[in-house]
Parts: sequence; C-alpha cells; structure tokens
Amino acid sequence: MAADYYALLGVRPDASEDDIKRAYRRKARELHPDRTGGDAEAEARFKEVTRAYEVLRDPERRARYDRYGPDGVDGAVAGTGFDPFGGGLGDLFDAFFGGGTTRRRARSGPTRGADAEMVLELTLREAVFGTRRDLTVETLVTCDTCGGSGARPGTTAVRCPDCGGTGELRRVRQSILGQVVTAVPCSRCGGSGEAVPSPCPSCRGDGRRVEQRTFAVDVPAGVDHGSTLRLSGRGPAGPRGGPPGDLYVHLDVQPDERFTRHGDDLHTDLHVSMTQAALGATVVLETLDGEQQLAVAPGTQSGATVRLRGLGVPHVRGRGRGDLVVQLVVDTPTGLTKEQEDLLRRLADLRGEAVAAPGEGFVSRLRSAFG
Repeated sequence: MAADYYALLGVRPDASEDDIKRAYRRKARELHPDRTGGDAEAEARFKEVTRAYEVLRDPERRARYDRYGPDGVDGAVAGTGFDPFGGGLGDLFDAFFGGGTTRRRARSGPTRGADAEMVLELTLREAVFGTRRDLTVETLVTCDTCGGSGARPGTTAVRCPDCGGTGELRRVRQSILGQVVTAVPCSRCGGSGEAVPSPCPSCRGDGRRVEQRTFAVDVPAGVDHGSTLRLSGRGPAGPRGGPPGDLYVHLDVQPDERFTRHGDDLHTDLHVSMTQAALGATVVLETLDGEQQLAVAPGTQSGATVRLRGLGVPHVRGRGRGDLVVQLVVDTPTGLTKEQEDLLRRLADLRGEAVAAPGEGFVSRLRSAFG
C-alpha cells in the first residue's frame, strides 16, 4: 500500500507550509535515533517521515504528489540524494531552527568576478608623502552589446536544464556512515543557474569583454615596500552581469640613492671634512623635506650619528613621523698641496704624533719596519 505522506506527518491535505514544518519537527524529535537509542523500527519511520516532509515542503513536488501520489515524486525525491543521516543534515537543521524553506535555494544572483593583482612601482618620496597615480589595466568589463546578460539582443537567458537554476550539481557517494552528498558548481552554466541558448556575438555568451581601463589610485603617505592596496570593485566584471571582483595593488618601492628605510626612520650618510669634524661646523643637509642646517659638534668622530626628529616616514596607522638618522663620515684629505702638508706636519708636531717623513711612501716604511 502506498504511503500517505500527510498521514505520516499527521496533517490534513490542506495543511499550510508552516503546519507541515511544525508537524515534521515534532515527528523528527520523537523518532530521531538520538532519542530512540538506535531502534531500527524508529529509524525506518524517521526516514519515512523525512521523505514525506521533503515532498510536501516543496510546492512543485507537493502538487505532483497530490495529483499522482508517491509514484509521481519518489524518483525525484530519491534523485536529490537527501538522506537524514548523510548529506541532508543542513536541511534537517533548517527545519528545526527556522531557516525558512529547507529546499536548496537557487543562487541569489550572477557569479562575482575574480580578483586581480598588479604591481605599482613607487619612488621613496612617493611612498613617504603619498601620491595619486593613474593605473591602466587590461581587464574584463561588462559587454555593451548584451548588457552583461550574455544573450543575443532580443533574447534572454533561461534556467539551466542541468542544475535547474541552482547553479550546483549534487553528487552522492556511499560511505561507512551512509550517503554523503556534495555540491559542485554546474559545468554547463558555470554556477550562474542560467543557460544562454542564443549567445551574444560580441562576448560569445560570457557577458564580458576585454578592455583597457584607466583610473586613479590614491597611495597613502607612509606605505612601505610590499604593502598592498585593495581597490574594491576595480577587478574583472563577473560573468553574465555579475559584480566585479577587487583589484589588489602590490607596492614596489624602488631603492633610493641617498636614503634607506628602517621602519618609519630614514637613514643617510653625511660626509664632512677632517677640519669640520675637528673644529665643528654648520653644514647643509639635503632631506626629502628640503635643505636642513645641521650642526657638527667639535671633535666629531666618524660614525657618529645625529637624529633629526620628525623628518622620517609618516606613521601610516597613526599620527606623526619617524626620524631622519644621519651618520657622519669624516673624510681624510687627499691630494694635499705643499703648504697644506706643511700645516698638517706642524699640527702633528704640536700634538706629538709620529707621522711619515716627507717623501716616504708606504713601501719604504714597510721595508724600514722589517729591515
């Protein structure tokens, strides 16, 4: 005798969708194996109740059942791969906790476009102070001919016959726990749920075409090499009218001849003469902010550092800037004139420092040391 799905759930044939859902919840709680201790008879009834609910919750299946009985819908129900102990746990969860209709919903809209990446080269000055740059990218844009539908003008897309408009295909496999149901994107419609019987001649049914686009991007002050900017909605358009993805811009800050970066501090070398280091001086230092006066203290040794506050890199996630660290390099004079050499020798005599005799080269001094 064919099963009466309404009787299994304990509802009248004119029961509403909410009545059917409430009845299934009561029956499922009563017959669930966790409550019955794995009783075989209760498990069989639980499966029957679940099968009845799968049919009656769906208006189309319910209409076929009302007209043809179980034989008109059992094949369709079995074909979904639903099993209360396998792939249907999500449906069962929805039924208990009010997720609305438990039928697998069709995709809410066209597929989003993929994300794209590109590299933007910057000078150190641009990275420190920020800049506005125009980017030209070759990307997928919505087809003007079909407006992104992928269909030839005057025609429309239809529900995909392979997936029924869900954009997914269910695959059922057997495991030691029973049936396991997995969903994969439909290969025919690419997951959009729609098929195009008459493709657009410009985009061949994809709804997109390749085009060069130029747009401005604002690079914030303080970015570092390897930083990435995310530009929402600047990526390739999605197929058949889908929203665009994002564009990720990876920043490549080129090395600078004068400055190196350490965190938010900048470092540079400043060469001073021996006399400036010995006697002290005020020298001009070229910074990214322009010329700065730098005081060199008397007796400065080579390798000494001076820190100029606030002349480094802006803190990209806060206020203020790092510092400019200046390392002083004392240059030894070369190419001395006779007068300059005599003055240095007199200075050496006054300081009691032994120096090479006039005209005595390095080789001569080496021979004298080992002679």
